[in-house]
Amino acid sequence: MLTGDQDLLTTPGQTTVGDKGYGSKHLDTFMADHSLTLLQPSYRKPRPGEHLLKPIRQLIESVNDTLKGRLDLERHGARTPAGVLARVGQRILALAAAIWHNRANGTSLTRSLIANDH
Repeated sequence: MLTGDQDLLTTPGQTTVGDKGYGSKHLDTFMADHSLTLLQPSYRKPRPGEHLLKPIRQLIESVNDTLKGRLDLERHGARTPAGVLARVGQRILALAAAIWHNRANGTSLTRSLIANDH
C-alpha cells in the first residue's frame, strides 16, 4: 500500500497503525528507510507506543459498530458499486445531520436518532 501511493511516503515521521500480522524484518527496514513508524501490538517484547493501540482500536470498533449496526450498512440493498457508494454516503450524511441537529438544540445524547425517527 505504501509503495502504491508515493504521497504516503512524502512526509517523514508519519505513524502507521498495523495489526500483528504486519510484523516482519523487511517491513521494519522499509519503514526505517522512509523515516516512518509502525505502531502495532508486540508478539513477545513490548514495542514503543504499544500503549496507544487500545484507544485507537476502541475508536475503530465504535465507528464500525455504528456503521454496521445503526446504519445497516451490511444490508444496503444496492446492486452496483455506485449504488453502494450512494447509499452508504446517504446514511452517513443523515447521521452527521442528526448529530449536528441534536448538538444545535442542546440535546444531551447527540448521537441519538430517536427524536429524528419519523
